[in-house]
Amino acid sequence: MSDKFGTGMEVRRKVLGDTHVDRAEANKSELDTPFQTLITEGAWGTVWASDAISLRERSMLTLALLAASGNFEEIPMHIRATVNTGASQKDVMEVFQHVAIYCGVPKANHAIKLAKQTFAEMG
Repeated sequence: MSDKFGTGMEVRRKVLGDTHVDRAEANKSELDTPFQTLITEGAWGTVWASDAISLRERSMLTLALLAASGNFEEIPMHIRATVNTGASQKDVMEVFQHVAIYCGVPKANHAIKLAKQTFAEMG
């Protein structure tokens, strides 16, 4: 196991929580292990592990990028992660307002719908 992988797993667990990571690890197969290693080392062990900006800021950037690019399936996961990153519900709504202005109202509208549903599920 590389240092980036170990760091990546630590950061991934800090942001997404043990339950999510344990479930993802349990569902990992021989087929997708190289991909899981790539995202653990690259996304979590390099990008998210950098101390150049805070986890709150990274969380907000990630939500904006997911919404702006139309990758809506990961928005609920990253909304749930805000509990661990410190991004507030107000922060999330500010992010999606930026998305509306710079990337389109329909993308922001759908992201807000997902955020509201996820926040409601979280209580």
